[in-house]
Amino acid sequence: MEMEKAKEIIVDFISKKLEEAGIPGAVVGISGGIDSALVAYLTVEALGAENVMGIHMPEDSTPESEINDAKEVAERLGIDFKIVNISDILATYKDTMPDIEEATAPVDGNLKARVRMSVLYYYANMLGRVVMGTGNKTEILLGYFTKYGDGGVDLEPIGDLYKTEVREMSQMLGLPESILNKAPSAGLWEGQTDEADLGVTYENIDKVLEPILAGEGHERVSERTGVPLEDISSLLRRLRANIHKRTTPPIADLDELRED
Repeated sequence: MEMEKAKEIIVDFISKKLEEAGIPGAVVGISGGIDSALVAYLTVEALGAENVMGIHMPEDSTPESEINDAKEVAERLGIDFKIVNISDILATYKDTMPDIEEATAPVDGNLKARVRMSVLYYYANMLGRVVMGTGNKTEILLGYFTKYGDGGVDLEPIGDLYKTEVREMSQMLGLPESILNKAPSAGLWEGQTDEADLGVTYENIDKVLEPILAGEGHERVSERTGVPLEDISSLLRRLRANIHKRTTPPIADLDELRED
């Protein structure tokens, strides 16, 4: 992919969508990771720094390096930046809801993602802005996001960039080295990394998703890329299981009751 041209298309997409909606600005959740940093860069180019707010939403256990990386992105871009610690909000859930101590780490992680979504929309509603999504094509296809959490957004600017392409564009734009070199993580629990959750590296995922979605046979893709068939099968099971995340909720069809 020609990255400079892809960047121009995304920037134009952002500016046109907000112009169509009559909305002047956007809110971006900046985690300290590569996806959100890239979205922040692209949004500022499209709208201007004065029309973009970055929000970092750590917990008490969030590494200081993540906070510093998010700050650096905001400082480089010259945008309004807020840090909203969500630890007290999460503690209120734990104090209020019965049986929450029995929740697994992924269940807790989904709650954190939905709290962060609520914070972003609070500021977006207050300022009359949109919430920018930070999901990439690899994550969206596999359903590797929280429904109504980080999947609850208004626009997905990098939603047609595979993860490896996100890295390529980020390198082209000169994002901080600390962000480019860190292991991808949604920051949903201590020690969590994307590739450990998925069981396959992003490099291998992106090698196989495009040809398989284009109709190439699994065995042929495995032979050509060197990615084991069991990994390909695992990815396809995830893709099928998470179709519901990529579609609107089903509605019971009552049209037959309206027929003459």
